[in-house]
Amino acid sequence: MTTGRSGRTVRDLRRGNRSAVLQRLYFGGPMSRQELGPATGLSSGSVSNVVGELVADGLLEEAGVVDSDGGRPRTLLRVRPGSAHMIGVDVGETRVRVELFDLTLTELARTELPLLPRGCYDVGPIVDHIRAGIATVLAEAGIGTDRLLGVGVGVPGIVDRDAPGGAVVHGQTIGWDAVPLERLLRATGALPEEVPYIIDNGARTLGQAEMWFGAGRGARDAVVVLFGSGVGASLITDGSPDGGTTEGTPLEWGHLTVSVRGRRCRCGALGCLEAYTGAESLLARWAERGGGAGGPGTAGPGTAGPGAADPAAVDLGAVDEEDALSELLAAAQAADPVALEVLEETAEYLGAGLSDLINLFQPERILIGGWAGLLLGPHLLPSVREHATRYSLRHPAGRVTVGLGSLGPDAVTVGAATLPLSAFFATGGRRAAPEPPTEPPGWRTSLSTRADAASRAG
Repeated sequence: MTTGRSGRTVRDLRRGNRSAVLQRLYFGGPMSRQELGPATGLSSGSVSNVVGELVADGLLEEAGVVDSDGGRPRTLLRVRPGSAHMIGVDVGETRVRVELFDLTLTELARTELPLLPRGCYDVGPIVDHIRAGIATVLAEAGIGTDRLLGVGVGVPGIVDRDAPGGAVVHGQTIGWDAVPLERLLRATGALPEEVPYIIDNGARTLGQAEMWFGAGRGARDAVVVLFGSGVGASLITDGSPDGGTTEGTPLEWGHLTVSVRGRRCRCGALGCLEAYTGAESLLARWAERGGGAGGPGTAGPGTAGPGAADPAAVDLGAVDEEDALSELLAAAQAADPVALEVLEETAEYLGAGLSDLINLFQPERILIGGWAGLLLGPHLLPSVREHATRYSLRHPAGRVTVGLGSLGPDAVTVGAATLPLSAFFATGGRRAAPEPPTEPPGWRTSLSTRADAASRAG
């Protein structure tokens, strides 16, 4: 194989050229061959060769013609939607959502499987839900796996994607300690070996979706916040202004300490931001003060002390969080003083938490997403902005905008589907065969749920 001065082979150059053309057409809409040259920096000969290859591979198709100034009409090209498919999975706080998309991320099928009892994160049932969801959406759409680029999975926690044997999840708030999720999913036999599972943090997948297709498009530096039962964030630096080719860094933002010896968080520490802003804690604080399903006196005084601050002290196990949060919001809109107090307190903590992100990273844009963010955001946003500005340094606060994500409740699933799509772009539109995962060394199986998961996975 011929190698140039830069060390890149002819194959590398061809792959890069294919990737450039694919991404420009994907994010820039239909374009002619003549337009692709300046847009990609490739010569007309290179554009012609690459387009010919991509058309022959079935990845591009003609999308009509346009008149040119004094010349022949120009044929427009676009990415062919049905040429490939992706699956996105959101391991959420109340359910596992699985969606099937075509190459242009048009949804073809979806299913949702509840986590029962509420908030149960046992590994075995979640693996079973993902396996069943994949089978359901493929069958519903009548699609095989021959054109499936992969399955992207968004999960809570820290994901080690380079671990021996495949991606391992460290989800302290959900009781996952080095769970080899990729190996467990592969062992179900739901997909052939050549179809990869790509697992990543849910806040990062949310961030990628908003930067590619949503309210983050056009920003180079942004933070996307996932506000649900807990809170997390994804930092995007040096993003692409026209969408795509953007990868974020997941931040365990919810576990910044905002109150020394404060409320106990789900992670076990005291005073985390999540213990004051996550929907689970927000509802617990409302119940402690006599509101909501918990009723008066559910958890005693509920002050900031470690004992009364344990969210588990308020029994919300039988309550659907989304319904309960809607009830809290309705009470606030009816001028209930306790509900108003809890929401304003939450807005101040959120604003203070955002100020840390503003001072540390100086982003152009902060976007708030997640189901709780979408529900409460329109009501809390003015107050959150005010507090964020008050707690931030003037210069970075003056250049940032704080708003809501625009992709709705499916953003994590869409973002998860972009994980195999990113890999597809990186290979120039050719599916790379993954390395088969092996048994990771030292994975502890002392908990019965993990042993059960392993046995289920075979």
